[in-house]
Amino acid sequence: MTLAALFSCGHVLLEGPPGVAKTLLVRSIAAAMNLDHRRIQMTPDLLPNDVTGSSIYREDTRTFEFRRGPIFTNFLLADEINRASARTQSALLEAMQELQVTYDGVTHELPEPFVTFATQNPIEQEGTYPLPLAQLDRFMFKVMVEYPPAEDEVRVLSEHHATSGLSSPEKMLVEQVMSPDDIIAARQLIRETFVREEVVDYVQRLLQATRDDDALEVGGSPRSGLMLLMGAKSLARFQSRDYVTPDDIKEAFLPALRHRVVLSPTVELEGVSTDEVLAQILEIVEVPR
Repeated sequence: MTLAALFSCGHVLLEGPPGVAKTLLVRSIAAAMNLDHRRIQMTPDLLPNDVTGSSIYREDTRTFEFRRGPIFTNFLLADEINRASARTQSALLEAMQELQVTYDGVTHELPEPFVTFATQNPIEQEGTYPLPLAQLDRFMFKVMVEYPPAEDEVRVLSEHHATSGLSSPEKMLVEQVMSPDDIIAARQLIRETFVREEVVDYVQRLLQATRDDDALEVGGSPRSGLMLLMGAKSLARFQSRDYVTPDDIKEAFLPALRHRVVLSPTVELEGVSTDEVLAQILEIVEVPR
């Protein structure tokens, strides 16, 4: 799903407990791309200007000069994004949606391609701030990173115990395999993927079902439908197809919608998860043939 978003002009939010290699995953993807990449460690004392940049006074010219922040890169890792304040989180909104930063009334374009990968710990943990819905809506996919299966965990423990968990893409010899031009070309190819009218109608009925379901207080928006279709087009290309099938929609549905819908208070108190409600909607809505 992370690569599907990368090749679809989308941003990704990864959520999971500490220690499950969320950051290592993103760093490895960045290392495999011949892109300028930067990492911002989101902390409670981080200020918006620490992300976007600020103006400094030049004594020689007696003028203010805009000093660009770390957001001016191709591949941005916002690590533990929900540990930063809402004010700092909002500094990412314009960049993620409009690919630009406005400071003192002047607009500064971001380099192309630009993508944000953010990691966060579950909001129940101490020291975290929930991301506002407007911020969450900027992410194409929310990917849940769970604890690994027993056999995979045994392999990790066996192969990496000597490193004390300090593995890095450089030590693992991750090679650069794609350039910015390759990514831009892949995005154009994905845009051209064919989507028949029945599949578009299927997506609309899924969105409408989220709005009509009493278990959800906020349903899917038209933007969520666009993100769902773009993600499905990437998945189709990964399968060497130039057209989208309902199965592609099903595969992308939970990652594209789980962070955009809101459970009703009653259902949330009952311990029902968003994924469970969305999975039930997938079962109810008729699939086109």
